[in-house]
Amino acid sequence: MSPSPNVSEIVLVEPRGFCAGVEMAIKALAWMVRSFPAPVYCYHEIVHNQIVVDRFVAAGVIFVNDIAEVPHGAPLMLSAHGSAPEVVAAAKANGGFVVDAVCPLVTKVHHEAKVRAGKGFQIIYIGHEGHDEAVGTMAVAPESMHLVETVEQVNELELDGPVALLAQTTLSHFDWANLQEAAQAKFPEMWVPGHSDLCYATTNRQSALKTVSGEADVVVVVGSENSSNTVALAKVASVTGAPRVLRINTAAEVPADLSGRVIVTSGASAPDELVLAIVAQITTNSANEVDVTVTRVITEDEYFPLPRGLRDFVNSVAAVWAYALGAPVPVASPAAEDRTTSASDILQNLV
Repeated sequence: MSPSPNVSEIVLVEPRGFCAGVEMAIKALAWMVRSFPAPVYCYHEIVHNQIVVDRFVAAGVIFVNDIAEVPHGAPLMLSAHGSAPEVVAAAKANGGFVVDAVCPLVTKVHHEAKVRAGKGFQIIYIGHEGHDEAVGTMAVAPESMHLVETVEQVNELELDGPVALLAQTTLSHFDWANLQEAAQAKFPEMWVPGHSDLCYATTNRQSALKTVSGEADVVVVVGSENSSNTVALAKVASVTGAPRVLRINTAAEVPADLSGRVIVTSGASAPDELVLAIVAQITTNSANEVDVTVTRVITEDEYFPLPRGLRDFVNSVAAVWAYALGAPVPVASPAAEDRTTSASDILQNLV
């Protein structure tokens, strides 16, 4: 009979979980659900986490991959990953209330692509083929952009004229750095942004994990398999010396044989309720009592407000209801209170 697993400690790494862009997108879609009768439509998954998507489906959201699937005049949200210009145009032409929940950091890359292409640059774009963010960004300047995922693909490029480098925001730093180095070696005069295109949250979560992963017997990364930043986190753990790395998204996926020091982190689209459920399952599986500690490596305070059109709409509706009920218009509008509200809490109370 094999011995029972013995987990000596569980260490929760901070920062982990929802980034400011995901917080904004989830809150925005929740406001759409509250403000309009079902169904509300969303172009692509609002974020790449199946549990988040399922929670919104239960609340009356229909996710589509083509604007043509949206009935004329229906309320529609565009996902946090960013959409192609023609998709945005089709959404606005559909006649309904449209909210673009694109992350501001993705918008920055779209702007850089448009500006560089307009100046005659050929753009090397480091990204994952088929990922929603990459598809949307490539569509900004399709004749000028060249997607690469490997050093070999960089070396095969034959580009005339000035060259620029852009990247998908959710990449592993290791992948991005190797490809940037290869591109700069081949195109020494290549333009690069003054600030890295990599998302601050992606970078912070990777940096935090990197400082502790070598001290782990097991690293558990919580998040969906189609989440690029989650997969990147798992890769960072492997590259930096963790002997065993698991990427899981539910407590049911926790192996029964974990032992030693377990470090837990989560991707930027994974709600904290998943992390807590997984920690509880690891503790339940262990033959002994387990200490759970928190290691904060970096403190984050970034905040992205609701998209302007939705923010104005929410405030207007609140004022109309207050007037109709004979109550004073509140000094602090619902949109103004958004910063103090957790997207994880909103998700748990959505249905």
